Order: sequence, then structure tokens, then C-alpha cells
Amino acid sequence: MNNSKTYAGIPEKYAKLDSAEIVLIPVPYDGTSSWQKGADKGFDAFLEASENMELYDIETNSEVYKKGVFIAEIIDENIFPEAMVEQVHKTVKKYIQKNKFVTIFGGEHSISIGTIRAFKDSFKNLTVLHLDAHADLREAYDGSICNHACAVYEASKTTNLIQVGIRSMDSSERDAMNTDKVFFAEQMIYDDSWPDRAIELMTDQVFITFDVDVFDHSIMPSTGTPEPGGLLWNETIEFLKKVFMEKEVVGFDIVELCPNPTNKAPDFMVAKLYYKMLSYKFSKDSFNFF
Repeated sequence: MNNSKTYAGIPEKYAKLDSAEIVLIPVPYDGTSSWQKGADKGFDAFLEASENMELYDIETNSEVYKKGVFIAEIIDENIFPEAMVEQVHKTVKKYIQKNKFVTIFGGEHSISIGTIRAFKDSFKNLTVLHLDAHADLREAYDGSICNHACAVYEASKTTNLIQVGIRSMDSSERDAMNTDKVFFAEQMIYDDSWPDRAIELMTDQVFITFDVDVFDHSIMPSTGTPEPGGLLWNETIEFLKKVFMEKEVVGFDIVELCPNPTNKAPDFMVAKLYYKMLSYKFSKDSFNFF
């Protein structure tokens, strides 16, 4: 794990905490994943791919890195999940209170329990937009409420949770699920209105938790549990753009990248996803889109 570099190789003047508007918190935790391991290596792969990415975004006519991106201290990956969640909670809240736009990069999805707690503490009447192949609504799994399979169970009780791209779940999760706010992948195929309907269900302030396995396994094989039948790049980006344009996105996390050293394309796609989301956040009031 290495955070001695600046994000995307940007000049040091854009990477200092005092001047940066954006904070990037690495949480390379992979303690509860139940199939393919490797999410603890996701941040380094993301960082390497980001260094090889063009920093001018054509669509927004912007270079969002000039807003400043500070890489925060790495959150210890070698601890029990409950302790990790509490450490994430405290660290995220600390940077929110510094009036930064806080982003978090996993690691497995259990880290989002802590991130969502911090944003819920800081933003009332919060919507959590959960993009994922999996429902992640188990109250506990393998003896812990801080398991990756429980990533948004707490959010389902404390926030306005909207789930997009779901196509895998246990029957027990139906009890915790508000199906009026769930957009199943199988239904989305036949329903062009789902993006607008999802946005209509959101409150003004939105936190996005993005599990990369929401993407179809054909473009995102580098994840712990790749699922067929998922979203493709353009439809995902169009939806995110609408969310950023119509709502106040207060932060986001990206989780579950398990890099494959022989196929770096998924790493690069996730690097572009992160940068595109920042570009939408900081360009919405200043630039004209296509």
C-alpha cells in the first residue's frame, strides 16, 4: 500500500490538504469478503491507472484536479471489521467537518457502513444511492454486522436508501428491502424511465456508494463476485450525470475493485469513473455539457 504519490500524478500544489477541495481516503480493507480476495489491492491499482489517464475531461470541458485532491492517511486494513468501520466513521467525519468534498476508495463494501454513518451524522434527511449487483441487506453475516453482505442494512433503517442494478440476493433480504425504491437489473432492461424515477425518489442531498460489480461482468471482471446482466459504461455515466446535475451529491465511495495484473482495463475504467464523478460534481454550475 502506497500513498506517498499524489493522486493521478498531479502537481504537489494541488495535493495539499489546506488548498484541496477534495479528500480521497484509502481503505484497503478485505477482511470479510467471501469469495475472491484482492479488494485490498484495489486502491494501488486505481492510483496507478489514474496516473496514466488524461486529466482533461472533454464532456465537461474541465480539469477538475485543479480543485485539489488530497490523499488522506490510509485506514488500517489489519483490524477487526467493527474497529475498521469505527475508524472509517471517525476519519470521514473529520474531513467532512473540514468542509472538504470527501471521497473514499475501498476495499470491500463493508467500509461503507462507516462512510454512511459519517455522512448521516453530517447531512440530515440523507439519500444513499446504492449501485450494486448485490442487495447487501443482511442484518449480520458470519457473526458480524460489519460484514460486506451487510453494507447497507443500517442505511436501510437510517436513510432514504435507493438501490440500483440489484440482481443477486438472499431471500432473507426481502424483509429489509423497500422494493418501491429498488431498481432490479432485470427490470431496468425494459424500462427507460428508471433513471428519472430513481431521481424522483431522492431527497436533496445524496451520498453515492458505488460497488463496481454493478457493472456487467463483461466490462468489470476484476471484482470479488462478478455478476452477469449488469450495467454498461454509457448508461451508468448518463445516470450519474443526471444525479449530479439535479441533486447535491455530498460525497461518494467506490468499492470492490479486485485488480487482475494481466488485465488492467477494469482498473482504468474505475479510475475514469472516479474522475468523471468529480468532473460532474465540480462542473455542474460552470460548464456546458454536450
